[in-house]
Amino acid sequence: MSNIILFDDPSIRPALLPFTFTRPVAGIRVGMLTIAEKWTIRLGTNPSFLTEPYLQDKYPLRTADDTIYINGAACPTDELVERLKTLRLGESLISPSGLLLALRTNRAEVQASQLLDLPQHTTTFDAPVPTMRHLWSLIAAHGNQMRADYVLLTAGRQSQPITDPFTRCYAPENVFIEEGARIRASILNAEDGPIYIGRNAIVSEGSVLVGPFALGEGAMVHYNAKMRSNTSIGPYCKAGGEIANSIMFANSAKGHEGYLGDSVVGEWCNLGAATNTSNLKNDYSNVKLHSYVTGGLEDTGRQFCGLMMGDYTKAGIGTLFNTGTVVGVNVNVFGGGLPPKHIPSFSWGGASDGFTTYRIEKALQVARVAYSRRGKVLDTMEEGILRAVYQLSLNA
Repeated sequence: MSNIILFDDPSIRPALLPFTFTRPVAGIRVGMLTIAEKWTIRLGTNPSFLTEPYLQDKYPLRTADDTIYINGAACPTDELVERLKTLRLGESLISPSGLLLALRTNRAEVQASQLLDLPQHTTTFDAPVPTMRHLWSLIAAHGNQMRADYVLLTAGRQSQPITDPFTRCYAPENVFIEEGARIRASILNAEDGPIYIGRNAIVSEGSVLVGPFALGEGAMVHYNAKMRSNTSIGPYCKAGGEIANSIMFANSAKGHEGYLGDSVVGEWCNLGAATNTSNLKNDYSNVKLHSYVTGGLEDTGRQFCGLMMGDYTKAGIGTLFNTGTVVGVNVNVFGGGLPPKHIPSFSWGGASDGFTTYRIEKALQVARVAYSRRGKVLDTMEEGILRAVYQLSLNA
């Protein structure tokens, strides 16, 4: 197949902040996989990325004379994958609403903003394509994406058995367990959706897992945890308390009691003990979220929507997040009361005493410690990304 590049659509990327501060659009996790991982499995090749310049070192761009550019917000479907195989040079696919889905070109280097301006034969692709155009799109599409990803991850493969005599499994035919996973004295209910347990993951005693549910490689569900349906815990995360219809990207921790519902948590985050999120307003009206595009609140059209938390953010013990709260990158929030529904990146403080700017060197030192606790090192690429986001936050 042609060279594949997943591009950040300029009309979509700002709407997916704060998650796209630190990754391309296709690096977002929805379902059991990131969008880029879905395309990798579907196409059998590793795509590269056309994204913001400060992200390109970590997410490199590979150019070629024959390239298919794919909108990084679009999740693959059988119909779209088959259509891409017949895409001709100079042909583009657009959705019925006019969104560019894919383009095949012999131009070696093109900016995302220039793709629509290239000479091309435009074809409307009428089949539905799940496209993450808003923060709440991640929650809305999550359940269906979990089911589709389960099929991708398990097709033609044999699950490891559950050997623990004190674990009860309902609908075991819908449960897949990778090598090295350990499950102890828990309940797995896959009657209404599949359950996927990743390599070397741990499900601790007394836990209840209700499908669709996914636990990534090396991740852990803590003792007596309640993992409700449509929950995806990414690689090397720690999950405890009660979590429902939520996504944790990777390397983040919610190890204690507290509720997380209809929420998305980025990488390297930590939710302190008894941290709770509200995901439903008392008057049952639609939840509104902060928009990085307009600076105001945007109606999600959803009754249920909780917390959207950017990478490297920490919440102190007993933090309470209001319905539809958006928190930026590398925030340290603590103290009593309900913090604002939008907390900008690199903020330090809480509802009682207000917020100040989180000093960049202090923030980086905390990030280094967080990495070291997982046996990793904060490298210059990651540090460069954080410094770039810091500057963006100062200029906002």
